[in-house]
Amino acid sequence: MRALADASLVAGVGIPGDRYAERRGTYSARHHIDRQVTLIEAETLEALARDHGVPLAPHEHRRNLTTRGVALNHLVGRYFRVGECLLYGGRLNVPCRYLEDLLGRKVFKPLINRSGLNARVVVGGRLRVGDRIAPAEVAEIDPALRAANESHALEPPPEVW
Repeated sequence: MRALADASLVAGVGIPGDRYAERRGTYSARHHIDRQVTLIEAETLEALARDHGVPLAPHEHRRNLTTRGVALNHLVGRYFRVGECLLYGGRLNVPCRYLEDLLGRKVFKPLINRSGLNARVVVGGRLRVGDRIAPAEVAEIDPALRAANESHALEPPPEVW
């Protein structure tokens, strides 16, 4: 994991070279369109340290984008823009015991319902640190593009954690 000042996203894929874009990640066997890019709130990382005494640096959380000032939970089932890209909020990310084991820190329970957002890359392009995240007006999105995206059902959350 490493921080980037900018990155390219590819529609239908994610970030070129990313372990999940190349299907080499731990959960790649359970790949779903909703997991092309993952986002997590910086405020969650701050709360984890403040309220639970568990520091989790941006390079440790294993999400692709760290955001600030955006309620990611509100973007499930919605289109939004980041830089040149158009994303679609798939489902809330679910914390996993693998991250807890990897870090040797108790992060699983504190991250339930705050583990970030899984998203689809509908339109690729470049994004940079500091790019604003903004809701996209559905009427401004090509109807064929919307129909193709919306033909895929949202991934249901796991029934048991």
